[in-house]
Amino acid sequence: MNDYMIFAGGSNIPLAKKIVSKIGKPLGMIERKRFSDGEIWVKYGENIRGLDVFIIQSTNPPSDNLLELLIMIDAARRASAKTITAVIPYFGYARQDRKDQPRVAITAKLMANLLTVAGADRIITMDLHAPQIQGYFDIPFDHLYGSSVFRERIELHKKNLVVVSPDVGGIKIARAYAKMLDCALVVIDKRRPKQNIAEVMNIIGEVDGKDILIVDDLIDTGGTIVGAIEALKNEGALEIYGAITHSVLSGNALDRIRDSHISRLYVSDTINIEGINQHKNIEVISSADLFAEAIRRTYNNESISSLFHIDKG
Repeated sequence: MNDYMIFAGGSNIPLAKKIVSKIGKPLGMIERKRFSDGEIWVKYGENIRGLDVFIIQSTNPPSDNLLELLIMIDAARRASAKTITAVIPYFGYARQDRKDQPRVAITAKLMANLLTVAGADRIITMDLHAPQIQGYFDIPFDHLYGSSVFRERIELHKKNLVVVSPDVGGIKIARAYAKMLDCALVVIDKRRPKQNIAEVMNIIGEVDGKDILIVDDLIDTGGTIVGAIEALKNEGALEIYGAITHSVLSGNALDRIRDSHISRLYVSDTINIEGINQHKNIEVISSADLFAEAIRRTYNNESISSLFHIDKG
């Protein structure tokens, strides 16, 4: 008898299939339709009454991905699931985490409210843009770290390496990588004259004659990382690598990366980008092992914090 079941929304079925393969369970059956006007309709294809239900769905654009997750949570609650855990590999709208100018929304808080009201009992996600978003939730929230996904690959480059945070906001995650790799930390001071436009102002630290690992939680237009690469090269950096968890890659981001001086960009598969593996300087490393173990431990009421190590200072 199944005591728990795992279902997938439509945003990243390849990752969901990898996760359940690691666990050794099949994906639960779910019927997904759209009305002619685009409305989403879902129905669980098997009995989930009294079961612990895990729903895997990233909430990257389009907004239908978020709406589908909310509908799946509501349907599970109305089908008398015992508990509902939303496994959100990429938590969208996390960049809107504060009121930094008049008359704007704190959209990350709105997302927390929507997920809670829909009926989620627990959230599992990885590398939030702003870790304090966990405090927006009044339900258990497990925050995994992408460093454990990339660790084996980036340790191949640790000789003569320094870790670079492409902005001040990423210092904590960069410090975690620097501690893990036992190497120096460099910070880039940048400013944003407007949305999706980043300008490098200063490089704080020594990069001349060093190999570089740029780490961040997400890459969207590619402007931040490409600007950082150019500035680092101008300061005498040698090989430049990147380890960035969420590959949003909007607009012409892939072309920007292809034409840059980056030697290798490592990204995870939290977002399903068609054709990304065809780019010779981008390598996708699966996060399936980490999420599979987090799901297994959640169901068995085991510790998740032991899955990763991060500097909390």
